[in-house]
Amino acid sequence: MLEDPLVARLRAAGCVFAEAEAALLNNAAAAGPEREVLVRRRLDGEPLETVLGWVEFDGLRLYTAPGVFVPRTRTTHLVEVAAEVAPHGAQVADVCCGIGAIAAALHVRRPDLMIRAADLDPRATACAADNLDSIPVYTGDLLEALPPRDRGRLDLVVANTPYVPTAGLATMPREAREYEPVIALDGGTDGLSIQRRLAGQADHWLSSDGLLLTEIAEEQRQAAQRAFRETGWTVELRPSPRGENLVVMARRRH
Repeated sequence: MLEDPLVARLRAAGCVFAEAEAALLNNAAAAGPEREVLVRRRLDGEPLETVLGWVEFDGLRLYTAPGVFVPRTRTTHLVEVAAEVAPHGAQVADVCCGIGAIAAALHVRRPDLMIRAADLDPRATACAADNLDSIPVYTGDLLEALPPRDRGRLDLVVANTPYVPTAGLATMPREAREYEPVIALDGGTDGLSIQRRLAGQADHWLSSDGLLLTEIAEEQRQAAQRAFRETGWTVELRPSPRGENLVVMARRRH
C-alpha cells in the first residue's frame, strides 16, 4: 500500500508521529491552498499546536498562537500536586502562566479555588484571557503583576517557570529553539534563576502558611533544594510518576 503523501512529507521532515499529525492537519483544513499553508508551517518546524491553534492539556483543548510557549504534558504533574495540597477555597496564583494551562486545569479539578494568572509575555496572556473566561489574567513580572490587594493573601503560588539552563537551549528541539520565546525557556546559568527571584517575591505575597510549587528537571534536584533552603524555605520534592520532572513544594521557614 502506498504511503499517504502528506504522511511521507511529514516523516521526511522528522515528525515522529507523522500519521497522527497528518490526520490533525487534514481535519483542520480541507485539501487545497489553506491546508498547504498549514503543512508548510509544520514542515518549517513550527510546533503543531500553534499551527493548529490549540493544544490538549490535562483533557482540555486550549487556544494557543504562534510565538508562545506550548505547555508540556509533563506539567500535569504540577497541576495534580496543586489540586492535592490546596486548602478548600484557597487563594491561588498561576505565575508564568503562559496560555493559562495550569490555571484552566486546576479550575476544572478544584472549582472551589480562587485563581488568578499572570505572565510577562503579552502574547501569552492574550491567549490565557481566551482560555480563562472566569479567571483574571495579568501581564507583568512574576507576582508583581498581581493587584496589591493580593499581597500577603495567597495560599498557593503555582509556577512553571523557565528552568532550562542557558547552555542547554542550543540542544532543545528546533521547534522550541526557533518558535518559542526565549523568556519562556531560559532559566539562567543553572536553570533556577527565575525560581530564586520568585522565591524572593513569594515571601511577601504568600500568607504565613502558604505554599510555593514549581517544576524542575530531575537533574536539578540538589541545586533546587539548596537554592530554596538558602533563601529561607523548607522543601519537599514530589517526583512525577514517569520520572520526567519534579515538583518543588516550598514553605517558608518559621
